[in-house]
Amino acid sequence: MTFKDHFSRHAQSYALARPQYPDELFSYLRTCCAQHSLAWDCATGNGQAALSLARYFGRVVATDASAEQIAQALPAVNVEYAVMPAENPTLEGESVDLIAVAQALHWFNIDAFFVAADRVLKKQGVLAVWSYGQHEIDTEVDAIVHRLYADIVGDYWPTERCMVEARYEGIEFPYTLMSAPSIEMHVEWSLQQLLGYLMSWSAVQRFIRASGENPLEQVNDQLREAWGRDPVKKVSWPLTLNIGRK
Repeated sequence: MTFKDHFSRHAQSYALARPQYPDELFSYLRTCCAQHSLAWDCATGNGQAALSLARYFGRVVATDASAEQIAQALPAVNVEYAVMPAENPTLEGESVDLIAVAQALHWFNIDAFFVAADRVLKKQGVLAVWSYGQHEIDTEVDAIVHRLYADIVGDYWPTERCMVEARYEGIEFPYTLMSAPSIEMHVEWSLQQLLGYLMSWSAVQRFIRASGENPLEQVNDQLREAWGRDPVKKVSWPLTLNIGRK
Protein backbone atom coordinates (compact mmCIF):
# COMPACT_ATOMS: atom_id res chain seq x y z
CA MET A 1 0.00 0.00 0.00
CA THR A 2 1.51 3.31 -1.10
CA PHE A 3 1.92 6.05 1.51
CA LYS A 4 1.34 9.50 0.03
CA ASP A 5 3.89 11.59 1.90
CA HIS A 6 3.56 15.33 1.37
CA PHE A 7 5.10 16.54 4.64
CA SER A 8 8.26 14.63 5.58
CA ARG A 9 10.55 16.93 3.59
CA HIS A 10 9.50 19.90 5.70
CA ALA A 11 8.52 18.09 8.91
CA GLN A 12 10.37 20.50 11.20
CA SER A 13 8.84 23.67 9.74
CA TYR A 14 5.45 21.93 9.64
CA ALA A 15 5.67 21.18 13.36
CA LEU A 16 6.56 24.77 14.20
CA ALA A 17 3.90 26.37 12.00
CA ARG A 18 0.75 24.35 12.72
CA PRO A 19 -1.89 25.93 15.00
CA GLN A 20 -3.01 24.13 18.15
CA TYR A 21 -6.41 22.51 18.44
CA PRO A 22 -8.58 23.98 21.24
CA ASP A 23 -8.91 22.15 24.53
CA GLU A 24 -12.68 22.41 24.08
CA LEU A 25 -12.41 19.77 21.35
CA PHE A 26 -10.66 17.17 23.51
CA SER A 27 -12.84 17.86 26.53
CA TYR A 28 -15.88 17.19 24.35
CA LEU A 29 -14.38 13.99 22.90
CA ARG A 30 -13.86 12.68 26.41
CA THR A 31 -17.57 13.09 27.14
CA CYS A 32 -18.36 11.00 24.06
CA CYS A 33 -16.46 7.98 25.41
CA ALA A 34 -17.72 5.54 28.02
CA GLN A 35 -14.14 4.59 28.97
CA HIS A 36 -10.89 6.53 28.85
CA SER A 37 -8.13 3.94 29.00
CA LEU A 38 -6.68 4.13 25.48
CA ALA A 39 -6.85 6.64 22.64
CA TRP A 40 -5.26 6.10 19.24
CA ASP A 41 -4.12 9.30 17.53
CA CYS A 42 -3.87 8.07 13.95
CA ALA A 43 -1.61 10.08 11.62
CA THR A 44 -0.37 12.08 14.58
CA GLY A 45 2.13 14.11 12.54
CA ASN A 46 4.14 16.05 15.12
CA GLY A 47 2.01 14.79 18.02
CA GLN A 48 -0.10 17.89 18.35
CA ALA A 49 -3.40 16.14 19.07
CA ALA A 50 -1.72 13.33 21.03
CA LEU A 51 -0.47 15.66 23.75
CA SER A 52 -3.96 17.09 24.24
CA LEU A 53 -5.54 13.63 24.28
CA ALA A 54 -3.02 12.62 26.95
CA ARG A 55 -4.73 14.95 29.42
CA TYR A 56 -7.99 13.02 29.09
CA PHE A 57 -6.97 9.41 28.45
CA GLY A 58 -4.82 7.09 30.52
CA ARG A 59 -2.72 6.06 27.54
CA VAL A 60 -2.31 7.42 24.02
CA VAL A 61 -0.79 5.53 21.10
CA ALA A 62 0.22 8.08 18.47
CA THR A 63 1.16 6.73 15.06
CA ASP A 64 2.21 8.12 11.71
CA ALA A 65 3.52 6.57 8.49
CA SER A 66 6.26 9.24 8.36
CA ALA A 67 9.32 8.65 10.53
CA GLU A 68 10.34 12.27 9.95
CA GLN A 69 7.08 13.54 11.42
CA ILE A 70 7.36 11.25 14.45
CA ALA A 71 10.90 12.55 15.02
CA GLN A 72 9.46 16.05 15.55
CA ALA A 73 6.87 14.92 18.13
CA LEU A 74 7.13 16.12 21.71
CA PRO A 75 7.26 13.36 24.34
CA ALA A 76 4.80 12.82 27.18
CA VAL A 77 4.72 10.22 29.93
CA ASN A 78 1.55 8.49 28.71
CA VAL A 79 2.06 8.91 24.95
CA GLU A 80 3.67 6.13 22.90
CA TYR A 81 4.83 7.12 19.40
CA ALA A 82 5.25 4.63 16.58
CA VAL A 83 5.77 4.65 12.82
CA MET A 84 2.75 2.77 11.54
CA PRO A 85 0.36 2.96 8.57
CA ALA A 86 -3.21 3.98 9.36
CA GLU A 87 -4.60 1.01 7.47
CA ASN A 88 -2.64 -1.69 9.32
CA PRO A 89 -2.25 -0.83 13.01
CA THR A 90 -0.57 -3.31 15.35
CA LEU A 91 -3.12 -2.61 18.07
CA GLU A 92 -5.09 -5.34 19.79
CA GLY A 93 -8.63 -5.97 18.67
CA GLU A 94 -11.35 -4.14 20.61
CA SER A 95 -8.78 -2.33 22.75
CA VAL A 96 -9.29 1.34 21.85
CA ASP A 97 -11.79 3.75 23.42
CA LEU A 98 -11.23 6.62 20.98
CA ILE A 99 -9.66 6.88 17.54
CA ALA A 100 -8.76 10.45 16.62
CA VAL A 101 -7.86 11.47 13.06
CA ALA A 102 -6.86 15.12 12.84
CA GLN A 103 -6.66 16.68 9.35
CA ALA A 104 -5.51 13.39 7.82
CA LEU A 105 -8.35 11.11 6.67
CA HIS A 106 -8.01 12.30 3.07
CA TRP A 107 -4.48 10.84 2.87
CA PHE A 108 -5.64 7.32 3.77
CA ASN A 109 -6.97 4.38 1.86
CA ILE A 110 -10.25 5.24 3.56
CA ASP A 111 -12.06 1.91 3.15
CA ALA A 112 -9.08 -0.04 4.50
CA PHE A 113 -8.70 2.36 7.41
CA PHE A 114 -12.36 2.02 8.40
CA VAL A 115 -11.97 -1.77 8.47
CA ALA A 116 -8.91 -1.41 10.71
CA ALA A 117 -10.67 1.11 12.95
CA ASP A 118 -13.63 -1.21 13.45
CA ARG A 119 -11.28 -4.04 14.39
CA VAL A 120 -9.43 -2.14 17.13
CA LEU A 121 -12.34 -0.12 18.59
CA LYS A 122 -14.09 -1.44 21.65
CA LYS A 123 -17.83 -1.86 21.50
CA GLN A 124 -19.23 1.64 22.08
CA GLY A 125 -15.81 3.04 21.15
CA VAL A 126 -15.71 6.35 19.27
CA LEU A 127 -14.20 7.33 15.93
CA ALA A 128 -13.56 11.09 15.72
CA VAL A 129 -12.39 12.60 12.45
CA TRP A 130 -11.89 16.32 11.99
CA SER A 131 -10.54 18.72 9.41
CA TYR A 132 -10.21 22.41 8.67
CA GLY A 133 -9.99 24.37 5.44
CA GLN A 134 -8.82 27.90 4.79
CA HIS A 135 -8.41 30.23 7.72
CA GLU A 136 -10.15 33.56 8.25
CA ILE A 137 -8.49 36.83 9.33
CA ASP A 138 -10.15 39.81 7.67
CA THR A 139 -11.56 40.56 4.23
CA GLU A 140 -8.45 42.18 2.76
CA VAL A 141 -5.89 39.67 4.05
CA ASP A 142 -8.17 36.72 3.23
CA ALA A 143 -8.51 37.82 -0.39
CA ILE A 144 -4.72 37.87 -0.85
CA VAL A 145 -4.25 34.49 0.82
CA HIS A 146 -7.03 33.02 -1.31
CA ARG A 147 -5.24 34.23 -4.45
CA LEU A 148 -2.12 32.40 -3.25
CA TYR A 149 -4.16 29.30 -2.44
CA ALA A 150 -6.24 29.09 -5.62
CA ASP A 151 -4.47 31.01 -8.37
CA ILE A 152 -0.75 30.78 -7.61
CA VAL A 153 -0.26 27.35 -6.02
CA GLY A 154 -3.68 25.90 -6.89
CA ASP A 155 -2.30 23.41 -9.40
CA TYR A 156 0.16 22.09 -6.79
CA TRP A 157 -2.39 20.90 -4.24
CA PRO A 158 -2.72 17.10 -4.08
CA THR A 159 -6.06 15.90 -5.42
CA GLU A 160 -7.02 14.71 -1.91
CA ARG A 161 -7.26 18.36 -0.82
CA CYS A 162 -10.66 18.47 -2.54
CA MET A 163 -12.06 16.27 0.23
CA VAL A 164 -11.04 18.83 2.84
CA GLU A 165 -12.62 21.63 0.82
CA ALA A 166 -15.81 19.54 0.63
CA ARG A 167 -15.72 19.07 4.43
CA TYR A 168 -15.55 15.27 3.90
CA GLU A 169 -19.04 15.22 2.42
CA GLY A 170 -19.58 12.14 0.28
CA ILE A 171 -17.47 9.89 2.52
CA GLU A 172 -19.53 6.99 3.88
CA PHE A 173 -18.55 6.72 7.53
CA PRO A 174 -18.89 3.28 9.15
CA TYR A 175 -21.02 4.51 12.07
CA THR A 176 -23.97 6.84 12.41
CA LEU A 177 -22.60 10.32 12.96
CA MET A 178 -23.41 12.13 16.18
CA SER A 179 -24.56 15.73 16.37
CA ALA A 180 -21.36 17.65 17.19
CA PRO A 181 -20.95 21.19 18.53
CA SER A 182 -19.46 24.02 16.51
CA ILE A 183 -15.81 24.31 17.53
CA GLU A 184 -13.32 26.80 16.15
CA MET A 185 -9.54 26.73 16.24
CA HIS A 186 -7.99 30.16 16.62
CA VAL A 187 -4.66 31.82 17.37
CA GLU A 188 -3.25 35.30 17.73
CA TRP A 189 -0.50 35.51 15.12
CA SER A 190 1.97 38.05 13.84
CA LEU A 191 2.42 38.46 10.10
CA GLN A 192 5.66 36.50 10.36
CA GLN A 193 3.83 33.58 11.97
CA LEU A 194 1.22 33.66 9.22
CA LEU A 195 3.97 33.55 6.60
CA GLY A 196 5.49 30.55 8.38
CA TYR A 197 2.14 28.78 8.25
CA LEU A 198 1.75 29.53 4.54
CA MET A 199 5.24 28.15 3.94
CA SER A 200 4.14 24.88 5.56
CA TRP A 201 1.43 24.32 2.95
CA SER A 202 2.23 21.22 0.91
CA ALA A 203 1.32 23.09 -2.30
CA VAL A 204 3.81 25.86 -1.51
CA GLN A 205 6.55 23.29 -0.93
CA ARG A 206 5.70 21.48 -4.18
CA PHE A 207 5.75 24.81 -6.07
CA ILE A 208 9.23 25.56 -4.71
CA ARG A 209 10.55 22.12 -5.68
CA ALA A 210 9.09 22.41 -9.17
CA SER A 211 10.11 25.99 -9.98
CA GLY A 212 12.94 26.86 -7.59
CA GLU A 213 10.99 29.99 -6.63
CA ASN A 214 9.06 30.90 -3.50
CA PRO A 215 5.42 31.69 -4.39
CA LEU A 216 5.04 33.83 -1.27
CA GLU A 217 7.20 36.45 -2.96
CA GLN A 218 4.27 37.09 -5.30
CA VAL A 219 2.02 38.18 -2.41
CA ASN A 220 4.50 39.34 0.22
CA ASP A 221 4.19 43.09 -0.43
CA GLN A 222 0.39 42.97 -0.67
CA LEU A 223 0.15 40.99 2.56
CA ARG A 224 2.35 43.45 4.43
CA GLU A 225 0.28 46.38 3.22
CA ALA A 226 -3.01 44.69 4.06
CA TRP A 227 -1.76 43.61 7.48
CA GLY A 228 -0.97 47.19 8.48
CA ARG A 229 0.51 48.09 11.85
CA ASP A 230 -1.23 45.44 13.96
CA PRO A 231 1.37 43.38 15.85
CA VAL A 232 -0.98 40.38 15.82
CA LYS A 233 -4.32 39.44 14.34
CA LYS A 234 -6.85 36.74 15.23
CA VAL A 235 -6.68 33.79 12.83
CA SER A 236 -9.62 31.35 12.86
CA TRP A 237 -10.36 27.93 11.37
CA PRO A 238 -13.85 26.40 11.81
CA LEU A 239 -13.46 22.67 12.44
CA THR A 240 -15.48 20.02 10.61
CA LEU A 241 -16.23 17.21 13.08
CA ASN A 242 -17.36 13.71 12.08
CA ILE A 243 -17.89 11.61 15.19
CA GLY A 244 -19.47 8.16 15.33
CA ARG A 245 -19.85 5.42 17.92
CA LYS A 246 -19.30 1.73 17.17
